[in-house]
Amino acid sequence: MPKKRSPKEDASALRAEIRGHDRRYYLLDAPVVSDKEYDELYARLQALERAHPDLITADSPTQRVGGAPASDFKPVKHAAPMLSLDNAYEEADIRAWDERVRKNLGAFGSPSYVVEPKIDGLSCALTYEDGALARAATRGDGETGEDVTANARAIRAIPLRLAGEAPKRLELRGEVYITFADFEKVNADEKRAGREPFVNPRNCAAGSLRQKDPKVTAGRRLRFTAHSYGLWEGAEPSSHSEFLGLCGEFGVPANSFTRCADIDEVAAYYSRFRESLMPKLVYAVDGLVVKVDSFSQQRRLGSTARSPRWAVAYKYPAQQATSLVKEVQFSVGRTGAITPVAKVEPVFCAGVTISSVTLHNFEEIARLGLRVGDRVLIERAGEVIPKVVKVVEKAKKAAEILPPKMCPDCGSPVVKEEGLVAYRCDNVSCPAQLRRTLEHFSSRSAMDITGLGDAAVDQLVSRGLVKDVSDIYGLTKEQLLGLELFADKKADNLLAQIEASKAKTLDRVLFALGIRHVGEKTAETITERMDLDGLLKASVEDFQAVPDVGPVVAASLHSFFASAEGKDLVSRLKDAGLTLKKPERKIAVGAPFAGMTFVFTGEMTSLTREEAEEKVKSLGGKASGSVSAKTTYVVAGAAAGSKLKKAASLGVKVLTESEFQSMLGRKS
Repeated sequence: MPKKRSPKEDASALRAEIRGHDRRYYLLDAPVVSDKEYDELYARLQALERAHPDLITADSPTQRVGGAPASDFKPVKHAAPMLSLDNAYEEADIRAWDERVRKNLGAFGSPSYVVEPKIDGLSCALTYEDGALARAATRGDGETGEDVTANARAIRAIPLRLAGEAPKRLELRGEVYITFADFEKVNADEKRAGREPFVNPRNCAAGSLRQKDPKVTAGRRLRFTAHSYGLWEGAEPSSHSEFLGLCGEFGVPANSFTRCADIDEVAAYYSRFRESLMPKLVYAVDGLVVKVDSFSQQRRLGSTARSPRWAVAYKYPAQQATSLVKEVQFSVGRTGAITPVAKVEPVFCAGVTISSVTLHNFEEIARLGLRVGDRVLIERAGEVIPKVVKVVEKAKKAAEILPPKMCPDCGSPVVKEEGLVAYRCDNVSCPAQLRRTLEHFSSRSAMDITGLGDAAVDQLVSRGLVKDVSDIYGLTKEQLLGLELFADKKADNLLAQIEASKAKTLDRVLFALGIRHVGEKTAETITERMDLDGLLKASVEDFQAVPDVGPVVAASLHSFFASAEGKDLVSRLKDAGLTLKKPERKIAVGAPFAGMTFVFTGEMTSLTREEAEEKVKSLGGKASGSVSAKTTYVVAGAAAGSKLKKAASLGVKVLTESEFQSMLGRKS
């Protein structure tokens, strides 16, 4: 019989196991446990350390987040300057740089190059002493950055203690960034909370790393990748490629890279990366970084005051154009948030004519120093929303752009909530908010009322026919025929859609109500456990007992269902004929997919991803958004992404769409 482990041995084993899972997730991109299993291990370690406080160590995974929020970020002097990179945008530029490198090296030999993706994140320097994370700092002005140690500790991709034989002191440099999927999740959370979404993944990563409360940083799922070092006490590696390999041994994620023997190979790789590799990445990049591989050659080449001579950023030029800001208008969202929008002289850029550009919020206006009449540089890359990059020509005697004191739609006072960027209309009956609420209520993932689009909603609100979402169900054909563009058949179709929506299940209705912080998945999870009566009677604690429902969401739900307004709206929806029934999933006889987990990736042609997931659930299976060791099948459509790589690394069976359809035919 094995000897029972002591609490100290248990704690040590749990820490090692959790660190191992962090390494597999962030370093190897090959997790072997689900998020739930990881959380259970973490909870066991927390409980053990609570029972035995003397066992807590500074590098324990439970100590990533702790202490009170910071009031400021103290300045930190870097071990060596964090320089910028010179840019190359054309092949001629990169070849000219190569000529300078070879000329300056002379007898020191011809260079070989290492090429890495230029991740679009926030530069960060991590200092390790005796293998333990001692300090983290932003780049700042290159000489002095800001101390963000508490927040860096909250990022699971950053090891609190290095593995292997690390140098006595080591300052690693790299990028803090966020994946596209996690960026979308953060922005969805921001919108549900009534806050302005982040402009792009880089701004999201930067804002998340500089949070005063590390708990916020911890919730953003930031990543880190090392690309260089500023200090190395001990025997240093001889090349950049060797350094990147050592990072893996230390347990630190490092840039993927390609070795190129000469500049011809660099140019060829640039084209291949842009055309076939970059579109598959799960994070934002704005080009490649080309470095001389040999450290002895790097030292020979040296640096200017601003940038190293041995490296260059080979960037992809985003499409840009300049235009004149004619005026700034204010748009009111569903939660009352007011967004400034610049109306510019129409300009063609990246395949479209741009006449409006969001300015996001008033902090962004201040950062740009923007005024009406200024000429601005507008940038649009791919399908990204156009943005103002900078002011290129200031207008004379232009007026400052200030937040409105009154709502531009209803005239009610505009307020700014403490700690938030957004200004908000304080009138819950604001017509603009009502319009956005109706659009959300009728959207496909909510009540799915086709035909209730922007134009129809505008007319219904402006004519006073609809004052809240329950009024939709009292509309008559005569009222609709009085609207512009509504003929007999269109009115009949919309009324049929409205009638059909009455049968939508409670999860869809809960999401449609637009309660702050309550998204589609949250609504589904809650209504699997509560019926309408339960929602109306639930306390904050009852809501928080539901998996994945935290205190903010629980408080928001309770605030709505406990309020007189919320109860009255629910009552009117019931009186209108909505069934408000709990969702009941029909499981096929024998549940042939019971115990199986499917992950779908890429574009499906015979059915949508949502339809495919519903098929799986109806046959007793589970549809997941991520690949793990517990995944049974990955179904790959056209242009499948990184999930295929994960499936291969974990040995998960991959099905084509036709093979999946064959399984459905056999099982249904």
